[in-house]
Amino acid sequence: MTTPADRETDAVRLRETMAKALAEDGAPADPAWTEAVRTVPRHRFVPGFYLPADERDGHGLTVWEPVTAELDHGRWLAAAYSDTTLITQFDGDEPDWTQPAVRYGGAPTSSSTLPSLVLRMWADADVQEGHTVLEIGTGTGYSTALACERLGSADVTSIEVDGRRLEQAASALYGCGYTPTLAVADGLYGYWPEARFDRIVAACSFRAVPPALLAQTRPGGKILLTLSGWLYGYARVLLTVGADGTAEGQLLGGTVSFMSARTHAAPVFGNPTHWVAGLPDRPRTARQSPERISTATEEAFQLRFLAQSAVPDAQMVTVGETMHLVDVVTGSAATLTPYDGRWQVREGGPVRLWERVERVLDAYDAADRPGPETFTLHVHDGGQHLRHPQMPSLPLPRP
Repeated sequence: MTTPADRETDAVRLRETMAKALAEDGAPADPAWTEAVRTVPRHRFVPGFYLPADERDGHGLTVWEPVTAELDHGRWLAAAYSDTTLITQFDGDEPDWTQPAVRYGGAPTSSSTLPSLVLRMWADADVQEGHTVLEIGTGTGYSTALACERLGSADVTSIEVDGRRLEQAASALYGCGYTPTLAVADGLYGYWPEARFDRIVAACSFRAVPPALLAQTRPGGKILLTLSGWLYGYARVLLTVGADGTAEGQLLGGTVSFMSARTHAAPVFGNPTHWVAGLPDRPRTARQSPERISTATEEAFQLRFLAQSAVPDAQMVTVGETMHLVDVVTGSAATLTPYDGRWQVREGGPVRLWERVERVLDAYDAADRPGPETFTLHVHDGGQHLRHPQMPSLPLPRP
C-alpha cells in the first residue's frame, strides 16, 4: 500500500527528473531557475486538471478528461511533473474537483502553463535578484511560486481577474511558505498600490499594450507580454519603458500563445452565413491564398498576427471549404472559396477585409519574408505601431 511518505518521495523524484530535463533542453540558462523548479512542488498547485482524450466525440469536439489524485494518483502526479500545460478551467466555470465531470469542447480560461514556457518568460524578461515584479495572471500560482523561490516573496506581486482562482492559488502559495502580494484585479489596469515595478510579465495576452502598465514601470524597466487578437494571431514583445512614458521593443521569435485577457476576448458574431448573405454575387480572384494564414506552420503563425493588425476587428471561421471573415465593429464581411485551383473572394461593407490582408501579405513578400525579430513595436502618445524598415507601419487597436 502506498503511503503519503511514498507519494511525497515520488513527487520529489519526478520534480528532479523534470528539472534535469528542462536544464538539458536549455530552459532555463540560469541555474537558479533550475533550482527553483527542483524546489517548488507543482502538484500542490494543480489538485485537479483536464487532459484531452485520445479521440474526439461524435461531433468532433475534444473530450477533456478530469484528472485528480483521487481518480488516478499515478496519472495525476506524472502529468503534474510533465512539461505540459494543464487546463484547470473552461468558459470561466470553476469545476467541483470532488465530483469532476468529463468536458466536451469549451474554451480554456485558466491553466498551469507548461514549466519550460514559464521559465522562458521569466528569462526573456531578464528578471534578476533585487527586481520588483508584477505578474499578470496568477492562475494556479505555480509560476508565482517559482518567482518567489528565485527572488523572494517580498519582491513579487501577482494579480488575477478570477477571485476563485486566486483564492485557490493563495492557499497553495501560503501552504508552501510563499507570501507574495496577491490581488484580484484586471491586468488591463495593473496594480497601482505596489507600483512602480522593475519588470511586468503577463501570462495572458492583450490586443494592445495597456497604458497603465507603462505608467507602473520604472524608467528603464521592462514589460514582457503577448499581443493577440480576434484572428488568433500572436506575437510576444519585450518593451523597455522610457522616462517620458513611451516604450519600444522588438518582437520575440517562437510560436507562443496565451489566453486573452477576458476584457479583450472576441465578441460573439453569430451565424456567418447571415453575414455573407448580402455580399456581391460576382467574386474576384484572390491575389493571396487564405492558407497562408491558416495552416499550421511557423510562418503562418506570424502572418496571422500581421494580417490581424490590418483588420483588427475581424474574426475568421471556416465552414466546409469556405473561409469567412466577419467584422462586427464595421459590419464588413468577406468569403474565400476555392475554385479551379484558385480562391474566389466576395467582400462587402465599409472595409474590404481580404484586400487589406492581401496588402500586408504583398508587402511581407516584397520585404523578403522577414522574421518576427526584425519588427519593432513603438508605443507613444500617438498610438502603438508595429514597424519594419521595408514594410508599411501597422497600427495596433486603441487599448
